[in-house]
Amino acid sequence: MSVQARGLTVPPTRTGATVLVERVSRRYRGDVRALVDVDLRVESGEFVLLAGPSGSGKSTLLNVMGALDRPDAGRVLVDGQDLAAIADLALFRRRTVGFVFQRHHLLAMLSARMNVEVPLIGAGVARRPRQAQARQMLAEVGLARPPQTMPSELSGGERQLVAVARALVHHPPLLLADEPTGSLDPVSRERVLALLKALRDRHGMTIVMVSHDERDAAVVDRVVRMREGRIAA
Repeated sequence: MSVQARGLTVPPTRTGATVLVERVSRRYRGDVRALVDVDLRVESGEFVLLAGPSGSGKSTLLNVMGALDRPDAGRVLVDGQDLAAIADLALFRRRTVGFVFQRHHLLAMLSARMNVEVPLIGAGVARRPRQAQARQMLAEVGLARPPQTMPSELSGGERQLVAVARALVHHPPLLLADEPTGSLDPVSRERVLALLKALRDRHGMTIVMVSHDERDAAVVDRVVRMREGRIAA
C-alpha cells in the first residue's frame, strides 16, 4: 500500500504484480466457450499485448485477470494470491488493479481532476491530499489543459489521458487496458501508447493490454496471440 508523507500519498518502492493463469475456462449462455484451458504467466513489470480477432477471448481473459469475471474452471493468481479465495474482490481491485477501457467512461459532471480523484475517494484519502495527487497524475500523463476542465471540453485523446491518470492515481501494481486506443485518431493513439510504455518504465507496474491492432506490438515486451478462446501456438 501507499504511505503518507506531508499530506501526499507516495507510491511505495515495489515491482509490478505477477499474474498466473492456470487452465482457465469460461462459458457464456451455456454453449459459448470464451476461454478454453488457458495457461499464461505474466512476469512482474512485463508489458504484454493480448492480440487476436474479435471474439477470440482477449477481453474475457483480461476481465478474469482483474477479478471482474470469474472462470468456470481453473484459477488466477496475482502475486501468488488465488482470486477465488479473496472475500472482498472490490477491495482487491481498488488496491491492486487499474483499468483503462476503449471508452474513457469519464463522469461528465466532474472535472478532469475530480474524475481522477474518484478511486481515491473510495480508498478514503482526504480531500486535499487526493486533489494534490490527481493534479500530479494529470501532469505526469501530460494533460495540457487545466485540471478543472470538463470532459466535454476535452478531445478524445485528452479524455483517454484522464482515464489513464485515473487508473494509475492509486499506484496499482497491475494495469489492465482493454483496447485503450481503439477509438482514437492516429496521433492520439501513438501518444497514449508511448505514455503507457513510459509509465511502465518509470513505475514498474505490470501491464496487460488487449488490442486487435498489430501496430501496438511495437511498444510491448511480448505478444500473446489468441484464437477461439485459446492461446495460439
